[in-house]
Amino acid sequence: MADGNRELQAEEEEEEEETEAEEEDDDEVTESPGKAGPAERSGHVAVTDGQSMFVWGGYKQNAPIRGYYDCYLPRDELWIYNMETGRWKKSSTTGDIPPSMSGSCAVSLDGMLYLFGGHHAQGNTNLFYMLNLKPGSSMLQWDRIECKGTSPSAKDKLGAWVYKNKLIFFGGYGYYREDDNIGTFEFDETSFGNSIYPRGWNNHIHVLDVKTFTWSQPVTMGKSPSPRAAHACATVGNRGYVFGGRYRDARMNDLYFLNLDTWEWNEVITRGICPVGRSWHSLTRVSSESLFLFGGFTTDKQPLSDAWIYCIDKNEWIQFEHNYSSKPRLWHTACVSKEGEVIVFGGCANNLLAHQKAAHSNEVLVFSVQPKSLGRLCLEAVISFREMLSSSFEYLPTHLLHTVSQCVGSNNLSGS
Repeated sequence: MADGNRELQAEEEEEEEETEAEEEDDDEVTESPGKAGPAERSGHVAVTDGQSMFVWGGYKQNAPIRGYYDCYLPRDELWIYNMETGRWKKSSTTGDIPPSMSGSCAVSLDGMLYLFGGHHAQGNTNLFYMLNLKPGSSMLQWDRIECKGTSPSAKDKLGAWVYKNKLIFFGGYGYYREDDNIGTFEFDETSFGNSIYPRGWNNHIHVLDVKTFTWSQPVTMGKSPSPRAAHACATVGNRGYVFGGRYRDARMNDLYFLNLDTWEWNEVITRGICPVGRSWHSLTRVSSESLFLFGGFTTDKQPLSDAWIYCIDKNEWIQFEHNYSSKPRLWHTACVSKEGEVIVFGGCANNLLAHQKAAHSNEVLVFSVQPKSLGRLCLEAVISFREMLSSSFEYLPTHLLHTVSQCVGSNNLSGS
């Protein structure tokens, strides 16, 4: 169940992942709407269509199995979070279900979830999967896609940008491949004696055209970022931004963007104060002018709970005050709702490398980073004065009454 990569010590850090015994669950998963949510987890993926957040994979702490404390989450489960009402629903998936994994990279485009890479019980993978999330789909069925062209090497903890009909993947930690020669690969020397296939960091760019499912690897210009993993990426217009990540013993706080039309790299030298270097954080587009940075893990292995707004026009970082300063998170996910709220789910609340002491979370943190819409303000007012207004609820349109009823049950309107 565990390969040689699993024998490394915890202090060798996140790029030599915790041993994760695969937990299979072949039973039919029924829908369970309500406040009950998914198990605590880290290293999962989450995508959104603006109304719902879809969560898959990751691992959690469990009773020791062969001396190890972590296990993967069931691979056939997809958890769906209603971003307006705060209600969870668990659904089963069928088809070519990916193996249980952590550190995969997932994006959403035109109602489809695309999943690449990750780490499972036998090591890294470079397989590519697709799941139809469009409303009205009769079932949630995975398809494994056999793409044309030369795929990226097997890796995890990479980042991605979505631009037009293309998925652009950057960096990661995984196996070396001789034909992957556009860019830089640096071996992790600590992996040499612990695996048949040593692993390392890279700064490779790979592009997948989802119309033809063909891989390509562009030649970039300008000063490219160093190899890295556990970084965070966000797309704004034709720019693919990347912040931080780990390379060798350093967790960085550099900021770059790649022009997705010309393939030119640009290092961004910001004005004023900057966030501390980190990995396992999230970077989320919240408007055409700003990015939201939250959490992560520092070089000295401290979990972070700070939040920052990067203002693109002003080229400066502004620290964002919020109510979750006592709730650090790393290797979590972050998605933006149609109301402009950043929804953070899961992750670890302390030193993830402590194995049996790791505090994985299943909590949802809601950051209100944009002004609320008039409709949202009205809904919050109705909830606040629900006892006074309850006798008039029957006059609401059916869809609004349903939303009010669900919000009363979830109480998910406090924001940050």
